[in-house]
Amino acid sequence: MKVAIIHDWLVTFAGAEKVLAEIIEVFPQADLFSLVDFLPDKDREKLKGKKAFTSIIQKLPFAKKRYRNYLMLMPFAIEQFDLSKYDLIISSSHAVAKGVITGPDQLHISYVHSPIRYAWDLQHQYLKESKLDKGIKSLLVKKMLKKIRDWDYRTANGVDEFISNSNFIGRRIWKVYRRESTTIYPPVDVTNFILEETKKEDFYLTASRLVPYKKIDLIVEAFSNMPEKKLMVIGDGPDMKKIKQKANSNVQVLGYQEFEVLKSSMQKAKAFVFAAEEDFGITPVEAQACGTPVIAYGKGGSLETVRNIDKDNPTGILFEKQTVNSVIDAVNRFEKNQQLFTSANCRENALRFSPENFRNALKNHIYKTYNKREGELSK
Repeated sequence: MKVAIIHDWLVTFAGAEKVLAEIIEVFPQADLFSLVDFLPDKDREKLKGKKAFTSIIQKLPFAKKRYRNYLMLMPFAIEQFDLSKYDLIISSSHAVAKGVITGPDQLHISYVHSPIRYAWDLQHQYLKESKLDKGIKSLLVKKMLKKIRDWDYRTANGVDEFISNSNFIGRRIWKVYRRESTTIYPPVDVTNFILEETKKEDFYLTASRLVPYKKIDLIVEAFSNMPEKKLMVIGDGPDMKKIKQKANSNVQVLGYQEFEVLKSSMQKAKAFVFAAEEDFGITPVEAQACGTPVIAYGKGGSLETVRNIDKDNPTGILFEKQTVNSVIDAVNRFEKNQQLFTSANCRENALRFSPENFRNALKNHIYKTYNKREGELSK
């Protein structure tokens, strides 16, 4: 069986690339394709040293740093890959990878991190954050996104099986493409985020890239209104200045920190605070792997990764609104019920999302689908 794996772009080693690495672990013989491949050498070994076959965008001016500027060219570019010699095509897609062209005797399975967020239900949020919600330029961008949506919807017909990274994304796939999907949760490196039975210290932790949708400013503002409670913030990004301005003396903004500092902080924190609406959300799972309960916004992936206080063996508290008062209320509820949360339950819940579980689920699903299809074709 000849296998091709298609990934949108290889520039940094982030969440989607961690999924890609595990797909390659399952199919190490596969050929890799990507619109561009500028992955640093230090991350290449995580993909078993594979270099991707790239598209025409790879050689365009400033592609290394401004590849996103070629968004309108991406549908055309992804369709130029000749995959006719492969039996199985696996696309790892959060943008255009699922749009590769395949034939009737080939099986195309798409692992979808999300349909193109900025073209579908999050379009207005992205335009507002990019200051493109008004004026002539806004009209041009909206027209471009309309063309992307049309292409994205049409190319869903070329996918034989959809896999979603959460039930939340499964609902988005149904909403956008009217296609059913199977949920296989992405792998979380629970082996490196170790449970240490140390006594929790008197501080809360949040860690993230400091960008608007992560809502770190909301968490900081909430704790600034609770001067008796300490918050530690790990991460860097464009919102750093705004966050520092909102931070009172009980809030410590550390900026970027090495992995060992992040892990140690997760192990010692009283709870991890998370206010974003994520498709899945890896950091709350990493915190639970360290034995640390989570206080999270109860929408998106958090509903699937955190066991709320009303469940058996709870691992956290979910709050209903992205507001300062909701965060404050959730923290107070956590402190009143702190005895209900155990490090062992948090760790056990996190192990559901181990890389081994991901690989087994993916392998079983793909081979079952492939064998069923081969049986149908042989009739």
